Amino acid sequence: MHDFCFTIPYGFLIVLGGVIGFLKKRSVASLAGGAGVGSLLLLAGFISLKAFERKKNSYFALALETVCAAALTFVMGQRYIQTSKIMPAGIVAGLSGLMLGFYLYKIATGGNHIAAKAA
Repeated sequence: MHDFCFTIPYGFLIVLGGVIGFLKKRSVASLAGGAGVGSLLLLAGFISLKAFERKKNSYFALALETVCAAALTFVMGQRYIQTSKIMPAGIVAGLSGLMLGFYLYKIATGGNHIAAKAA
């Protein structure tokens, strides 16, 4: 599976979570964090998709995805430890931890697999 297949929906979920946090609690920090990190993930997914269309890998996009997932795992994991609230901190930390593992796997295996051109 290619990284952009998961990164684009993951980015949308993070943006949506920030918007919902803002609408429910008027939390500007939630909006800024969710929209900021989610937008970076969407950008990285789009860069990776465009590179894949050119039959290349974007290691910049993969690094950006990994950093965003690591930051979300750490920040939301800390928040979960402090508050013990499953929603949203525990869910975002868990999802981001899974994505971080996926991105580290993609880095270890050399990025997206580019199929050889059929003769």
